[in-house]
Amino acid sequence: MPKQKSESEGPQRSCVACGSVRDKSDLLRFVLAPDRSLVPDLKGKLPGRGAYTCLSASCVADAVKKRRFSRSFKGETVAAEAGAIVAAIGEMMTERIGSYLALANKAGRVVSGSDRVAESLRKGKHGILFLAADISPDSGAKFSALAGRAGVEIVDLFPRERLGGWLGKELRTVAAVEEGGFTASISAELRKYRNFFNGGVHQNE
Repeated sequence: MPKQKSESEGPQRSCVACGSVRDKSDLLRFVLAPDRSLVPDLKGKLPGRGAYTCLSASCVADAVKKRRFSRSFKGETVAAEAGAIVAAIGEMMTERIGSYLALANKAGRVVSGSDRVAESLRKGKHGILFLAADISPDSGAKFSALAGRAGVEIVDLFPRERLGGWLGKELRTVAAVEEGGFTASISAELRKYRNFFNGGVHQNE
């Protein structure tokens, strides 16, 4: 893959897998624990020297398989299998999305439950719609249509147990986040997740 250079004047680093040059903020950072095990640093704040990959599951997997982290850290690293590291990063990203959703809920910026969400979408009050991955096809189609007419981003990544847990409920198949400050933070994390796995989130136009 050819190198891509960012036009930004901020600090830049190269992906250890493909060699692309990007802003640090657009890459995934990794550090070594004292036992030289590989630690993903999603916030980019852990101490120590860092190595970087693109925000891409394939680049992370290639870096592990081809031992690029060992080369970057100038010595052997203790790393799980590529699939396990990719899964761990995906889980960390998921929890970041969930933490913002939980904060929005505590601030009273989330409605859940079929009737309340449908009413809110009809009034055009919300910016992100969470649909449980295991919602029934008929219900999913109904809420997707409502969101489409309202121009609301749809997220259908997580099962109803997890969605409910973030909202302090046992189960939730649908929840909507009111447009405002929290939607920007949630959307940013969703974009990272989408970029990492190349799919799973779409924006209605």
